[in-house]
Amino acid sequence: MTQPPLDGLRFAFGTLSVLPVKVTRWDREAAHGGMLCAPLVGVALGGASAAVGLLLLFLGASAPLAAVATVAVPAVLTRGLHLDGLADTADGLGSGKPAEDALRIMKQSDIGPFGVISLVLVLLGQVAALSQMYGDSWTRGAVAAVVSATAARLALTLAARTGVPPARPEGLGAAVAGVVPVREAVLAAAAVTLGAAGAGALFGPYDLVRTVLAVGAAVAVAELLLRHCTRRFGGVTGDVFGGLTETAGTTALVVLSLTF
Repeated sequence: MTQPPLDGLRFAFGTLSVLPVKVTRWDREAAHGGMLCAPLVGVALGGASAAVGLLLLFLGASAPLAAVATVAVPAVLTRGLHLDGLADTADGLGSGKPAEDALRIMKQSDIGPFGVISLVLVLLGQVAALSQMYGDSWTRGAVAAVVSATAARLALTLAARTGVPPARPEGLGAAVAGVVPVREAVLAAAAVTLGAAGAGALFGPYDLVRTVLAVGAAVAVAELLLRHCTRRFGGVTGDVFGGLTETAGTTALVVLSLTF
């Protein structure tokens, strides 16, 4: 019989990436383990994107080109899942319509003006931040790619905590909403923060503090968006989870690029 931890890993990688992992269970217990393991998916995707960026830099590519590739890898390895969620969430929020109508807009296959604007600004922000960091230090840019991807998936763990309701009775949002006890979500946040602090410490105490602040800011901004979406839609959806991921990851990159 498959052990629950393995079921959780399979759920996490099978739903949050295109990696060849078969989801063997689709129940609340597996979803609980999967959402707790979401930051590990971020480590894997961030590591892959950093590796591609570093390879291009080693081959003589410019920092902006390496940054574009670094941003593109997670999009490819998730089939644009989170970017699509960001666009749909922006369209739903920007519509100004009641929850039922906004949710219907989010389910439509096309992307509206709010979604397009959100995608452009988020992707430009990610590329600009990474380009600056790669220009300063290849290693710093690579670490930022991993930290931001991990913080982005930590937002999923926190959004799946108990007390956050689903906006619909079906879909990925309903499958994972409320599956993570608050205590476990807090422990996951602490573990990610400690890991990020260790990565930042490689560059000195200043970067240690900046990395911790980046994770904290990512979590804070994602929490603000989560609460707004919960008020507007009555709960979370798969699209909202995607929007939280991209928002948290972008926030982390912006903070990591600052020189305050």
